[in-house]
Amino acid sequence: MRENERDIETTDAAEWFRHRSYEHGQFSDLGALARRKRELGLTVSLVLPGRDVAGTIGGILDEVHGVNERSGPRSPLVDQIVTVDADSSDGTAEVAARHGSEVYSENELMSRYGGAHGKGDAMWRSLSVAHGDLVMFADTDTRDFEPQLVYGTLGPILSVPQVRYVKAAYRRPFKSAEIVEPDGGGRVTELSTKPLFNLFYPELTGFVQPLAGEFVADRELFNSIPFLTGYAVETGIMIDVLQRVGLGAMAQVDLGERQNRHQPLRDLSRMSYAVLRAVARRLRQDGRLHQLRDPRLPDTLFQFSDYRHAVATPDGLELQEYVEELVERPPMAEVLKVGYSD
Repeated sequence: MRENERDIETTDAAEWFRHRSYEHGQFSDLGALARRKRELGLTVSLVLPGRDVAGTIGGILDEVHGVNERSGPRSPLVDQIVTVDADSSDGTAEVAARHGSEVYSENELMSRYGGAHGKGDAMWRSLSVAHGDLVMFADTDTRDFEPQLVYGTLGPILSVPQVRYVKAAYRRPFKSAEIVEPDGGGRVTELSTKPLFNLFYPELTGFVQPLAGEFVADRELFNSIPFLTGYAVETGIMIDVLQRVGLGAMAQVDLGERQNRHQPLRDLSRMSYAVLRAVARRLRQDGRLHQLRDPRLPDTLFQFSDYRHAVATPDGLELQEYVEELVERPPMAEVLKVGYSD
């Protein structure tokens, strides 16, 4: 047993990062991974929620079928492929059906709950038709979808008995005209989610891509937690899985580089607000707001000064730490009142 396969019980992100971070190449033997899946007696459902993704969904489905072919015709890695379409106007549903996916309208699934409210609602509704023991989600706007997004995501949950939830990690470049910033993507992740997790949920700061759309868990786990609708879904799932099974049962896997379409700044602002609301709701429910002590007191001066930043680099995943001191000076009127001297 490799060191990072051992059972761990920890709330420390650095220790978790060392033992629960994997690289997709560890699971590239598709035949061996399929045999492991067969030995465990497990089935896998892949859910692809999408809106107006006719230009990418066909290629994604072809890659998934290619992974199944390479893993062996009698032991596919993915047993069920489900596309949940947001009643797209560009023919997404038709393309998905032609490429061998079950297709459902998000508004027709669980219709007694009314019309679907965005991505998170579509994912929740998909659990009513996804029958695999493991349920994996993946984004459908990904260009150049690579097979490791399938086998890499599945690798840890099939290979490490203690793992019940696996999140994708990757480098996400930002392309604008002819300019490419190697790590410029994921702006909501970097500017909203990671700072919020550092302050309120430090256990989750080891995740490189907490908002990644590629992740997998056993169906029992997904069925036991609520799903927030819209863009807040991944944030809520991260927190709820942590509370349900603990950090040691969570893992991440480096999938290399991933490129999907970027959103306008005004939409990113709305997405950030959804993430903030999700964290605020869980903070109220968990009582974590009451855990914050007065940072002006000496024994808590550095309680929140260390900022952990998990990143994917060409050489692998890294957990970087920075000291960000926040000192509050008193009002100058108070200082002058008592006198000031060097």
